[in-house]
Amino acid sequence: MLSSLPSLEQAENYLVEAGHLNPGPWAPHSRYVAKAARAIALHHPRLDPDCAYIMGCLHDIGRRFGVCGMRHVLDGYRFLTGEGYERVGRICLTHAYPLSGELAGASPWDGSQEELGFVRDYLAGIEYDDYDKLIQLCDAIALPTGFCLMEKRLVEVAMRYGVDKYTPKRWQAYFAVKSEIEQAIGVSVYGLLPGAIENTFRSDV
Repeated sequence: MLSSLPSLEQAENYLVEAGHLNPGPWAPHSRYVAKAARAIALHHPRLDPDCAYIMGCLHDIGRRFGVCGMRHVLDGYRFLTGEGYERVGRICLTHAYPLSGELAGASPWDGSQEELGFVRDYLAGIEYDDYDKLIQLCDAIALPTGFCLMEKRLVEVAMRYGVDKYTPKRWQAYFAVKSEIEQAIGVSVYGLLPGAIENTFRSDV
């Protein structure tokens, strides 16, 4: 178990509280990200399932402060580091930027330029590890209604926020992470996620 993480109970409490403060599909999405992270970590030689679950549960916790765009990643980092949990706070930043070295999120930055500079400098000063990559992957295979093929989630995000010059590279980065993790666990991630195929082809999702 990594240090600087809240307990499972505290992580759940944070998410429940945040869901009351800012209700929306982001909260059930976070629960499915957490479940996917645990399921995959159980088969990964370097990942702890409880740590993975906590990180998945809290990756979008910045949304507790209200409706916003990419600034939620910094809001989450600030909240969790303020609570003494820098390591999971880092996940709030890294999950949204799969292109290491390029600050290219799925939607435009909606905070200040000073805040953007902090995020850029922070990400430039770290190297993504297995946990960062795991939550990037799980964020890309979880809808608020359940697990799904990555292609569906990526298109769903693009339909909400639009596309830009980084979109193809961002998608390639997600698929590269998926391939790396599948090599480590020796199976397809979809085989570990109940209902992923069925949920992908539901007409109401």
